[in-house]
This record gives sequence, C-alpha cells and structure tokens, in this order.
Amino acid sequence: MAGKASETLSDIERAAVKQRAKELREQAKAGKNREAGLKQIQEAIDKLDGLDKQISTGLRDLVLDVAPELMPRTFYGFVAFANADGKVVVFHQPASKFKTRYGTISFDDPAHLDDGDVWPVSFAVLAWNADIEAKFRELVKAAVS
Repeated sequence: MAGKASETLSDIERAAVKQRAKELREQAKAGKNREAGLKQIQEAIDKLDGLDKQISTGLRDLVLDVAPELMPRTFYGFVAFANADGKVVVFHQPASKFKTRYGTISFDDPAHLDDGDVWPVSFAVLAWNADIEAKFRELVKAAVS
C-alpha cells in the first residue's frame, strides 16, 4: 500500500514530505527555542525570490509584532507560526513551492477566525502593501484572540 501512495505523489510533493520530516526532527531537537525557529524561517525566506520573499518577510515581521506569543517555525518549508501547543496557526505557502499562479497565506484550525457556519482560512496573495498588511494584521490579531 505504501508503494502505491509513493507512486501517486509528484516529485514536488515527495520533496515536501521529506522536508517536513526533516523539519520535525529539527524542531524536536530545538524544542521551544525561539531563536532556532527564527533561524529556520530566515533560512526559508533566504531561499525565496521576488514576491514570495516579500510576502514571507512581511508576514514574519507582522506576526512578530502583532502576535509575539506565536513560535516561529517552518511547516513543509513554509514560513509559519505556531501556538504554545506547537500547532501551526498561520503560514505562507509561496507560489514557487508548487509552481502555482499565486501564493497563499493560510490559517489552520487553532486560528480563532470563526464567523458563523463558514469563514475563509486561506487567501491568495498577489502583492504585499500597506492595505494587505493591514488586512492580515487584523486577521492575525483575531486568530490569536
């Protein structure tokens, strides 16, 4: 059965799974070391170019300002921030990672964005400017409240 699963994954997806396994090993060694997390996300940002780099850098700076209680870490090679339980709250998936038309900023289950019976948790991001930063500033504040 495992052979069949590996046959259905693309090379990019297999690389992402390997990246995640490596991250988990590194995070287990680092524990809740904030500096180790900042180093990991900086290394992830350094691998990016153009808009992907701008968005990841903007998200990093925004979260460190708005929600300093979140722990910086990587998540499948993405810039991400987790809560005290180690669960990812918000992350940036660069367009270049899976060769998509746009990158996304997404919020996982621990984010408190609940709004009735349906609410958005993933946003296509085609620019990083003051208006977009303000929107995500409010979303991150809500996510950790």
